[in-house]
Amino acid sequence: MLRTFAPLSLLFFLFVSVSFAQDEQYQPGPDAERKEGVPQGTVTKHVWDKSEIYPGTVRDYWVYVPKQYQKGQPACLMVFQDGAGFVADKGHTRVPIVFDNLIHAGEMPVTIGVFIQPGVIPPAKEGQNPRKNRSFEYDTLSDQYVRFLTEEILAEVGKSYDISSDPKHRAICGNSSGGICAFTAAWERPDQFGKVVSHIGSFTNIRGGHVYPAIIRKTEKKPIKVFLQDGENDLDNLHGNWPLANQQMAAALKFTGYDYKFEYGVGKHSGRHGGAIFPDTMRWLWSDVVSQN
Repeated sequence: MLRTFAPLSLLFFLFVSVSFAQDEQYQPGPDAERKEGVPQGTVTKHVWDKSEIYPGTVRDYWVYVPKQYQKGQPACLMVFQDGAGFVADKGHTRVPIVFDNLIHAGEMPVTIGVFIQPGVIPPAKEGQNPRKNRSFEYDTLSDQYVRFLTEEILAEVGKSYDISSDPKHRAICGNSSGGICAFTAAWERPDQFGKVVSHIGSFTNIRGGHVYPAIIRKTEKKPIKVFLQDGENDLDNLHGNWPLANQQMAAALKFTGYDYKFEYGVGKHSGRHGGAIFPDTMRWLWSDVVSQN
C-alpha cells in the first residue's frame, strides 16, 4: 500500500493556523469602540513607591473616573491586576471604553476603575535587572495583597474620590495569576470585595492555588459573586492544567451554592476571550446593583 505524508512545512502551517484561530475568533465588539455622544471618562496615571506591605517595590497605576461621577455620591469600584493591559484603548479588554458605553446606557453603575501593575524592585547595583514581584503578590494565598489594596492604593485613591464601602459595589478582576489574585482578595476580605472576575485564572500549583476547589467545598459560602472564563486550549504544564483547574473551581462554586458564571471556550492562555465578552460580563456582574437603582 502506498502511503503519502504531508510535508513538515505544511503540518507546521496547519498547526500554527489552528492555534492562531483558537484565539483569533475572539474580537472586541461594538461596546469596546468609541461611540458618538457617549461621555468620556478621564484616566490619570500615578506611581506608588512607598509601600510598607511590599517594601522596596515601585509600580504604576491608573485611575479611571467616569464623566457621570459626582463628588459626595459614592461610586462603585473595580480593581484590575496587570492594569496596563486592561486600561489601554487598544488592549485586550479596553475597560475605559466599555465602562463609558455601559454606564451611559445604564447597564452598569457609575464605577471608578483602578488599574494596578505588579510591583518591581529596582536593581541594587548598576547592570543588574529589576526583580519582578508579580508571582509573590498574585499567586500567594494570603491577605497580604488585599491589605496592600485597601490600606495603601485604595486609601490613596479615596483621598480624591468618594467610593462606596458596600462590598456589593466593589469588584476585582485579573487575568492568569491576576485572576487567582482577584479571587484570593475577595475570599480573604469579602467585606471589601463582593464581586470577582477571573480570566484564565491560575488556580494551579504555582504557590498552592490548586487547593481552592477543595477549600470552597468545605467552607461556608461567602457573599461573593464570581465570574470565571477559560478555554480548552489553555496551559498544561508542571504547575497543573488550567482548563481542568477552572472546571474544578466552577464545580466547587456550584456545589456550594455560589452566584457564579463560567464561560468555557476554545481559547489559549490570552486575554482575547475574556476581553471579547467583557461587556456582557459587566452586565451580568453588576445586574444586582443596576436593578436596585
